[in-house]
Amino acid sequence: MSAMIALEDVTFTFGGPLILERVSLEVADKEFLGLVGPNGGGKSTLLKIVLGLLQPTSGKAWIAGKPPAKARVLMGYVPQHARYPKDFPITVEETVLMGRLGKTRLIGGYLPSDHAIARQTMEAVGVLSLSRRPIGSLSGGELQRTLIARALASEPKLLLLDEPTAGIDPGGVREIFDFLATLTSRMTIVVVSHDIGFISRYVTRVACLNRTLICHQTQAITGEIIEKLYGMPVRIIRHDQKDET
Repeated sequence: MSAMIALEDVTFTFGGPLILERVSLEVADKEFLGLVGPNGGGKSTLLKIVLGLLQPTSGKAWIAGKPPAKARVLMGYVPQHARYPKDFPITVEETVLMGRLGKTRLIGGYLPSDHAIARQTMEAVGVLSLSRRPIGSLSGGELQRTLIARALASEPKLLLLDEPTAGIDPGGVREIFDFLATLTSRMTIVVVSHDIGFISRYVTRVACLNRTLICHQTQAITGEIIEKLYGMPVRIIRHDQKDET
C-alpha cells in the first residue's frame, strides 16, 4: 500500500527544548491510526506539521508524495477544543459549508452541489436536524459532530482529528468512533486521543508519541509500553469489558 503520510527524521523546536525528535512515520492509504501520548508530548505539533502549518526544524514530511502545504486540498481537519461565543452569527449549515472552501468557485457563492454535499455530511454525522441552529448554542457533542461534518464536506483523502471526543459522554464517543470506522474504505484517518484502551477497538495501529515515537499494532500495546511513554504507572481500561488489562 502507498503511504498517505511519510515523515522522515522530523525534528521540531520553537528555539528551546525539542518538541519532536527524529520522528519517522509512514501511514498507509486508508489506514486508521491512533496517536497517543501525554500532554506536551508533541501530538498537536505533529498534526500541524502534517497540515503544513508548521515547518520541521529538520527532516522531511510528505502527504501523498507532496509537501504538506501543497496537499492541503486532500486533508480535512477537526481541531482540539473549538469554542464559539453564544452569539456567534453562523449556523450549523454555514459552518459545514466552510468545508467546501477551496473545492468550489471563488466568486458567486456556493453551488447547489456544495449544499448537497453539506447536507449529506450533516445527515451522516447526525446534525442535519440542527442545520439552522446557531453554532454557539450547540452542546459539546453537537459541536464536535458539526466540525467533523465540516471536515468531511471537503471530501478529504486524509482526515485528521485532534481529541475529537473531548467533553463528550461515553455513548456519544462510541457513536463517533463507530461512524469514523465506516470511513476507512474511503480515506486515511489519524485521530489524537488519550483513551488508549478505547481507541484500540477501532484503529489498526497506535503511534505513541512523547517527543520521540514508538509504533505498535494494537495487540502489542502493554502496560509496560504505556508506563514508559507516560513516565508513570498507567492502567489500560477496555471499555467493552469489565476487567482491566
